[in-house]
Parts: sequence; structure tokens; C-alpha cells
Amino acid sequence: MAFPSNKINELASQYANKEPREIINFALEQFNDIGISFSGAEDVVLIDMATKVAKKLGKTVQVFTLDTGRLHPETYQFIDKVRKHYNINIEFMFPDKEKLEAFVSSKGLFSFYDTDHHECCGIRKIEPLRRKLLGLDAWITGQRRDQSPDTRNKVPVLELDSAFSTEDKALGKFNPLANWTSEQVWQYIQMFDVPYNALHDRGYISIGCEPCTRAVKPNQHEREGRWWWEEATAKECGLHQSNLIAKASD
Repeated sequence: MAFPSNKINELASQYANKEPREIINFALEQFNDIGISFSGAEDVVLIDMATKVAKKLGKTVQVFTLDTGRLHPETYQFIDKVRKHYNINIEFMFPDKEKLEAFVSSKGLFSFYDTDHHECCGIRKIEPLRRKLLGLDAWITGQRRDQSPDTRNKVPVLELDSAFSTEDKALGKFNPLANWTSEQVWQYIQMFDVPYNALHDRGYISIGCEPCTRAVKPNQHEREGRWWWEEATAKECGLHQSNLIAKASD
């Protein structure tokens, strides 16, 4: 089914206050070509919910992850643990080899510390994601409003992805955890004995690439551990560019 872009406001309003599992149920019911984007962090709760919903619906869950080549060893180990735990396939999306080689040869492995992270993220994350989304009608993300007061405070549970839709196809984007807090996510993980990334036990809350992620201190916001050398308003890599577009229109 093509994403009903003409009904986006109606659907977004209808599901605005629904529980994550209800939103996932609707998403999997409506679309066959839909994928869950898994970062290797606490968004594992989406996989836990989706596998349970999919079993009831008689469907399989499509999960993909962006392998930038710069993830922590613990993250790679965790992704494989999730694959085995839920008995699912996880598709790895890799950067374009030639573009990555040219970038590293020209600017080295750590150019983002001197400039910003966007060019590196563009090659390692955005291009592979765009390639994957071209084959989907909708995708499911782990975005929450409390993850970033600067860029994610208005994330809806359902939206038209303005960043990755094309002239030929509207792309749907589901953010089932948008209304949840970090505390609620961890309550779910503990209640249902969901596996989690070992880095969380070492003070890492928001987990991305190893050079751009660090543990946070007590009482620091989780986003302080990402791209700490940049302004808070720049702490999006482009995967969720619509957040910046929405903020710019405020």
C-alpha cells in the first residue's frame, strides 16, 4: 500500500496519544514494505514490540541498521545478540566504497573534529539510508521528544518524511516512542527482559559512532554525549532532517 499522504494530518491526530505497540500494529497492518531502523541502542524495544505484533498478524519484521564502520565493538556485538535473540534477519547498509575511500583519503578519519560531522554522516549514514528507503513505503524509528529539547521536542508519532520522499513516492515515517521518556523505555526493557547494549552500563545513553559518542556525566542530558564539540542545535546527523526543517519554520 502506498503511504496515504493526503490523510497524514488525520492519521497523525488519530494516533497522537496511542501507545507505541498500537502505532506499530497499525504500521505493520497497513504496509508490507516497511522497515525498522535499528541503531543498536535502546530502540531495541521497537524490535521487541514489533516481533510480538508481527507474530499475531502473521507477518515478518524487516529490520535494518546503518553500519558506518565506526561503531563501538559493543554495538556490533549487541546487534548480533539481538539478531539471535529474536531470530530475525538484520540487514546491514554500508557506505558507498568509492565515496568513502575518496573522503578518507582527502580528509582523514577525524576531519569532523575540525569542521563538523555532516559530511562524514552524509557518506556513512545518509546515502545508505536513502538507498534503503527507496525500496520502502514507510519506516519506523526510535525517535523520542525527550532525546533533544533543541531538535526533537515536536516529533510526531506519524509523519510524511519530507526529507526522503521523492516526486514519485511519498514516504511514511512512524515514531512510536515519540511520547515516551527514557525512563519509560528502560521500564519496558526491565519488565520484559529485553537485551540492551553493554555501553549503557558505562554511562552511554545516546549511542552512535565511537569517535562521536561519549559517556555523559550525572545530570547531563543524553544528547551531551553526541558531537560534544558542536552547538546543541546541530546535533542531528541528517537521518531526521525533517526535525531541522520543522524547527526552522517555528
